[in-house]
Amino acid sequence: MLSGAKHLRFFFLGEGPNENDQRFFAKPVLSKAEGIRMTLSGLFRHSIIHHSFVIRHSSFVICLLAFVAGIGTAFAEKRPITEKDLFDFAWIGDPQISPDGSRIAFVRVTVNEKKEGYNTSIWSVPLAGGEAPHQLTKGDHDSAPRWSPDGKFLLFIRATEKDGKPEPAQLAILPTAGGDSFVFTDLPKGAGNPVWAPDGKSIAFTSETNAEDLAKQEKKKNNEKPGSSRDGGTAAEHESDVRVITRAVYRQDNEGYADPKHPTHIWIVTAPHSAEEKVKPRQLTTGRFDEENAIWSRDGSQIYFTSSRIDEPYYELPRTDLYSVAPAGGKPVKITTIDLNTQFGPGGGALSLSPDGKQVAFVAATNQPINSYTEPDLWVLDLSPNAKPRNITANFDFDIDGFVIGDSASPRAGGLNKPIWTADGKGLIEVYSKEGKRNLALFDATVAGDGSSAVASAKADDPGKSSTVVQDLTSGNHGVMSFRATPDASKLVYVISTPTRINDLFVLDRATPDAAPKQLTNVNDELLSKLNLTEPEEIWYDSFDGKRIQAWLQKPPNFDAHKKYPLILNIHGGPHVAYGHIFVHEFQWMGAKGYVVLYPNPRGSTSYGQEFGNVIQYRYPGDDYKDLMAGVDEVIKRGYIDDKKLGVTGGSGGGLLTNWVVGQTGRFAAAVAQRDIASWENWWYTGDFTLFQPNWFRAPPFEDPDEYRARSPISYITNVKTPMMFILGETDYRTPPGAGGEQMFRALKFRKIPTVMVRFPNESHELSRSGQPWHRVERLQYIVGWFDHWLMGVPKPEYEVAPQEEVPIKRATIGGN
Repeated sequence: MLSGAKHLRFFFLGEGPNENDQRFFAKPVLSKAEGIRMTLSGLFRHSIIHHSFVIRHSSFVICLLAFVAGIGTAFAEKRPITEKDLFDFAWIGDPQISPDGSRIAFVRVTVNEKKEGYNTSIWSVPLAGGEAPHQLTKGDHDSAPRWSPDGKFLLFIRATEKDGKPEPAQLAILPTAGGDSFVFTDLPKGAGNPVWAPDGKSIAFTSETNAEDLAKQEKKKNNEKPGSSRDGGTAAEHESDVRVITRAVYRQDNEGYADPKHPTHIWIVTAPHSAEEKVKPRQLTTGRFDEENAIWSRDGSQIYFTSSRIDEPYYELPRTDLYSVAPAGGKPVKITTIDLNTQFGPGGGALSLSPDGKQVAFVAATNQPINSYTEPDLWVLDLSPNAKPRNITANFDFDIDGFVIGDSASPRAGGLNKPIWTADGKGLIEVYSKEGKRNLALFDATVAGDGSSAVASAKADDPGKSSTVVQDLTSGNHGVMSFRATPDASKLVYVISTPTRINDLFVLDRATPDAAPKQLTNVNDELLSKLNLTEPEEIWYDSFDGKRIQAWLQKPPNFDAHKKYPLILNIHGGPHVAYGHIFVHEFQWMGAKGYVVLYPNPRGSTSYGQEFGNVIQYRYPGDDYKDLMAGVDEVIKRGYIDDKKLGVTGGSGGGLLTNWVVGQTGRFAAAVAQRDIASWENWWYTGDFTLFQPNWFRAPPFEDPDEYRARSPISYITNVKTPMMFILGETDYRTPPGAGGEQMFRALKFRKIPTVMVRFPNESHELSRSGQPWHRVERLQYIVGWFDHWLMGVPKPEYEVAPQEEVPIKRATIGGN
């Protein structure tokens, strides 16, 4: 994930019968083998009592024992993970706790039947555990569950299809006392981000619908009424599909082209109690700018929101304004300007209101000095005119929130994290990232803080300094992916991922001293119980200048240190993100295929402090390449790597570094660059965010062309001898193929170096994380297939210009696994 201002960082009755599916029950369940063994052990005990019978029939008993042992071995035997196991993954997104603290509603995400997309439905599980989760909603695309303040209704978003095409998502409600859910909005551009008013009578939400859309919708409805003349039979009005672009940022990866005619505004609607109660949404804010992060005041008299009211924000340093507006309508009132970068990723800038309603907390980063990377911090802001935010983690040299990435986060409906206030308003609970781990901690919200631009400089001057008082609430080698709390913050609910667990819900009772977390779900245990997954080995090594680098080694099942294995160096993107202690399907499968996978966090990675993250500014790629090579050397020294069978791959910034690696060394026998950059100059002109500020380069390419060329992999193409594959998404606006793999591929073809370009239709930069399931599986097949060919000698005629043998025909229809 290459990250610009916004991206530079990279229970109750449901709609149907209760489903007591033991696959999701966090309680030990006997396997079939265990059941057989227990039954037969009872027979043996009976036989022992009748010992004379046993002696006379000892041969029978011996045979029976052998039979039972065989059964146990057969049932206990596990298989290696495969690429297609992705189809059976279940993900947990956006957990929400009921007002009385008794239940959790969450989104369960699965691969759909055609394996071309994802289904999302809302499920529930009791906070106390001891009960299987059950399904609440029947829709294929239900998400964003939100409890009413009295707990009697569950608000959510439902998207449907019409004539095989997706319709805009709308607001829906499920009565918790029983009955079917119902949709109660019908806006042409849909509805999202719903928030209940404190009294439960109204709901604020966002929509891009404008007056013209509503007029067209009304006209269409009138024309469809019985007896309508359909406009006297005249032809439908032509709507041009031509785009007139006036802004430097005009499209966004995974979102599409920006539409200045449809800014996101705040709407409000009365909360209906039944499907018969018809309500009409009302637009609350207007104008040409987006509004976001809407929250209600404690008394319901105001709605607070943020908006960056700058037509072309890329000419300025990041900032946003905080406003309030009365639910009855009227002109929004500007409270203050937040001179911080709140747009660095999911959850950035999301407002959390204090218990007394007088402050908001949020995560943001300072915007001066202008860095390549600035650690995000936890901030508190008084809701008073012209107030300035206080940085309560100014002396804490790790990332608040932070990015620990893999390929197995929820691909849909993940939800956003917000800081959680303690009941007394004196503490804030947030996730922080440290050395590849993500854990929850309690921070002192009363500290004076420092809102100055010197914060980032101070952290860089004294790396590792952490005088902020922090109380860890969770610990361990895992990643807390999302988290919520009961209204009094006495209990925390969070989703955890580990290298051998995709994700599950846990609850922690903060009110009980030394309480251990309780696991509430086992959503993937039926699948994982069949798989031979292995824990990666964590290693640390010294780079060329003594800097300590953390990395992990994913080894094959039944690894034998006396054997020789091929090695794949897997490089993360960002560059300001990190690998860590979370599940990565790609690494597990590569291990299962017989490879040792090295995945390091070179300099520039997050979760190691400000200095470590920003040290690559104006030097990327550069010394990070040396960190990667030092890691390869370290693993080879261990004696179990065949140094003639080395492969290298990576995506986004990792694709850039893959291209860079093969231009600097010939030690790798094969390479796969994914969603890559070959020319910084071409990318500067075509990426979906700008580098108008001197974050990564001091000047634009037309002022300093030599710097761009010196750091562009395509400049070293004549050095490349490594066979290369390029994995490209055809709608990737973050790293457009024309600035990356297409250039490398054409140049290597000219030089007659073995090369293949694999293009994925309709896929964005998010191919590996949230692309179409079949495409995600095929991506893994092509990457490992390339390494199988060049490192293992496996014939792959599909990679030849003129194959000597018939290439198997790809599936004509999409079926099962």
